[in-house]
Amino acid sequence: MQKIDFKHYTVMLNETVEALEADNSDKIFIDATLGGGGHSELILKKISKKGRLISFDLDEEAIAASKNRLENYKNIEIVNESYGNIPEVLSMLGIEKITGGIIFDLGASFHQFNKAERGFSFQKDAPLDMRFGESQTRTAADIVNSYSEKELTEIFSKYGEERFSKTIARAIINNRPIHTTLQLADLICKSTPRTNSKIHPATKVFQALRIEVNNELLNFENTLNRLLPLLSIGAIISVISFHSLEDRIVKNFFKKYSSSCRCPIHQAQCTCEGKILELVNKKPILPTEEEIKENPPSRSAKLRVAKVIKEFNQVQ
Repeated sequence: MQKIDFKHYTVMLNETVEALEADNSDKIFIDATLGGGGHSELILKKISKKGRLISFDLDEEAIAASKNRLENYKNIEIVNESYGNIPEVLSMLGIEKITGGIIFDLGASFHQFNKAERGFSFQKDAPLDMRFGESQTRTAADIVNSYSEKELTEIFSKYGEERFSKTIARAIINNRPIHTTLQLADLICKSTPRTNSKIHPATKVFQALRIEVNNELLNFENTLNRLLPLLSIGAIISVISFHSLEDRIVKNFFKKYSSSCRCPIHQAQCTCEGKILELVNKKPILPTEEEIKENPPSRSAKLRVAKVIKEFNQVQ
């Protein structure tokens, strides 16, 4: 098989996979975000020959590279689909329950950021794309050149937590059309005041656009809720997030389902099923100093892990 040039650093590799308790397991595991295949490969090394791994990714280049990397493993199925479609894919495969656990490694990959033509980076000139997969139709350019000033302000503020959202949105409206990453990055730099921040002025806007293009936060939150009934008792949910918006979703989801009661406060009698999850780590696990030195972008990563202690059957 021809070698695929796909560079990707797997963040918190050992910590994330060890949380699955997959050693010599014959259970079913899911890698929701295959990427370069690092987490998947380590899972495959740990599980028994009877164990099974289904790995998902929208990115065709990630799929090609990981098929190459994992070609010698027989108990894996690689699916070119969004993790939002996991329930449907499992149904097609005749799988009723995720018995082992699931991993999410959220956000864009090292490869996506560093391949100029993908349009994720403000440091490389390329068309404003930012799609995780070619099957998606809407690009960052579509958003930048069609959204109203109010809509742009809202997504920059909500998804980028950008304090100059309105100023940047107005500058975009006044300078359309904008087709490339460097065009947009230069416009952001020129339209915002200089600050003492060490991060590039375009960082938060590019993050916001990427989240909007791929509908990341809503897709992830919906997926967590849809997957919960598919997890067996003892199954593990292991999630790596890279910014506060993602981490908040994980934290709130884990908090909700590890509570003894989720019923409305005014309800006299408890009708929910009580605790569904048990927190494996109350505080997020962070990368080691050695990992951060080797891969500086990992410094913002947080790993949260929970275990299913009761099957969830309640319709939400």
